[in-house]
Amino acid sequence: MDPANRVYREEMLRRAVLAGDEDAWRVWYSEVFDELDRFVFWRCGGQRNEADEIVQETWLTAVRQMRSFRPESGSFLAWLRGIAANERRNQLRTARRRSCRETSAGGQVYEAAETKPMTNDQERSEQIAAALDGLLERQESVLRAKYFDGLSVAEIAEAWKESPKAIESLLSRARDAFRERFEQRTSSLQ
Repeated sequence: MDPANRVYREEMLRRAVLAGDEDAWRVWYSEVFDELDRFVFWRCGGQRNEADEIVQETWLTAVRQMRSFRPESGSFLAWLRGIAANERRNQLRTARRRSCRETSAGGQVYEAAETKPMTNDQERSEQIAAALDGLLERQESVLRAKYFDGLSVAEIAEAWKESPKAIESLLSRARDAFRERFEQRTSSLQ
């Protein structure tokens, strides 16, 4: 769909939703749910329970914030992805606060993250998700397009209206940034 038609259509859906039209919500929900869920599942490192929680929170936030959605600024799916990314960051911050400061029975506080080794797949997935979360949006987007969506460099370049060389360079920087963040996170836990 060309951008002008998308903006017009999404503005009409937005107005219908704000007027209480449940069918408009169902249309939007059914159109974007699978893509949103795939995005969140990827951002959560494949942890289904965490992804489900974030998807649910994303929809609740979207309902509350619908008046702030502006189709001319980006698609409804992009807006939802932004909400989901913020929800994921909040979830990670909460988990970090819980794991970094634990109180022993004697009342002493210690840094749990410094002594806790990575022991299972779930922890590894959490570290992957946290490393992804630390990337710039453009870096995370190109990694998602390449490794999650399975697009070739040429396909990404065409979709983003950039040269294949620019995409290769971005992919290289994104992989390096991811590797650095992942290694920092895993080495701090050992």
